[in-house]
Amino acid sequence: MSRRLFLSPLLPLLLPLLLPMLLAGCGNTNQAPAGVQGDPARGRIALAQHACRACHMIPGVTGSEVYVGRTLDDLGDRQYIGGRLPNTQANLVRWIREPQAIDPGTAMPAAMGVSERDALDMSAYLLTLKK
Repeated sequence: MSRRLFLSPLLPLLLPLLLPMLLAGCGNTNQAPAGVQGDPARGRIALAQHACRACHMIPGVTGSEVYVGRTLDDLGDRQYIGGRLPNTQANLVRWIREPQAIDPGTAMPAAMGVSERDALDMSAYLLTLKK
């Protein structure tokens, strides 16, 4: 009997046991930093849905490899957002939703259509990114 045929009936039984172990290697999306609200795992999905990888390199978010905007791989370690705002979750949510109101000269587009909830979750994920 081939190994493939042998594992087929067992796969539905093993998957619930193996899935947490497989997902554990997908980055630090399970825990938001202390004091941060929102759901980092949902934020990672929202970053993909809003095509943030069209301009930014974001670890854990699928998309093309681009170098238009700054990489966000260490956003949780930065002192400032957009070179202007102290790096707090409230400021990051505001920057995600209305960057042109903060810096009219920024290349980041104004009308991304990101809801408050998505921005909160996106910021929770981005603040987990540290070197």
